[in-house]
Amino acid sequence: MKRLTINASPHITSSMDTRFMMKGVIKALVPAIIASLYFFQIKAISVILISVAGCVITEYLFRRLQGREARLGDYSAIVTGLLLAMILPPAIPLWMVFLGGAFAIAMGKEIFGGLGHNIFNPALLARAFLMAAFPIALTTWTAPVTLDAMTTATPLGLAKFNHVFTSPAIMFVGNVGGSLGETSAAALLIGFIYLVWKKIIDYRISVAYAITLVCFSWITYAISPEKFYPPIFCLFAGGFFIGAIFMATDPVTTPVTKNGRWVFGIGCGLITMTIRIWGGLPEGVMYSILFMNAATPLINRVTRPRRYGVLRGQ
Repeated sequence: MKRLTINASPHITSSMDTRFMMKGVIKALVPAIIASLYFFQIKAISVILISVAGCVITEYLFRRLQGREARLGDYSAIVTGLLLAMILPPAIPLWMVFLGGAFAIAMGKEIFGGLGHNIFNPALLARAFLMAAFPIALTTWTAPVTLDAMTTATPLGLAKFNHVFTSPAIMFVGNVGGSLGETSAAALLIGFIYLVWKKIIDYRISVAYAITLVCFSWITYAISPEKFYPPIFCLFAGGFFIGAIFMATDPVTTPVTKNGRWVFGIGCGLITMTIRIWGGLPEGVMYSILFMNAATPLINRVTRPRRYGVLRGQ
């Protein structure tokens, strides 16, 4: 007769731990990293290396000073460094990059208790800090070296302030000015397919974000095409793809419920388009995700599924 074995929960386990997920995100970022190296060359290499170094060194020192084990083997600090590098301009001074990496870990993650406890996406929080402290450096864009070594405006900047629309085909490939990882939509879509295939992210947030962005821009463009952005332009311009794929899907700072993820994506789309059209800045992806990060506890509470057998309101 076999004995009944009683163990503590959880009784169902999975190989998808933090290390597995972080390595998956790194692999998904490889096409975007390669594209940034092609378009911005030595500038991209420098920003990526310094950003990762700032995150890794800060996490090691921060945890050591607290008397805790430095868990660099989970790759979370490396992922934060890569994501931060991907949303920074190629010509930004390297000391600012290191400062941003240190801020992302210290103030974006460790101050809340470490990985899994942070409220906001660390990379986006660091970029918001750098944007507030050094606005000129964060809005100085460099044209891809394959075209020009001079500074240039981003497609969203040209559209907002000059009403000049860059071709979606050019933005899809990435031969435009912008942050390292936001220029090539093709490279980011490859990463999205990989993440969904490996079930590292849930498609709901990204799809809801995209649908809201397109619908909002279609309505405004139909009302006044000479004033507002075409839908396809809104989809490919700026940091939508890297935000919707790698930032808004962060499992720590986004809703855990399926309905909540739809709400989160819709909220990101509405805020992004509101800032793009009526705000003083040409882009709103960063602020939309950070704002919705703050709303995540409320979204989880409102969209929490009712337990079987429990009456509504109990």
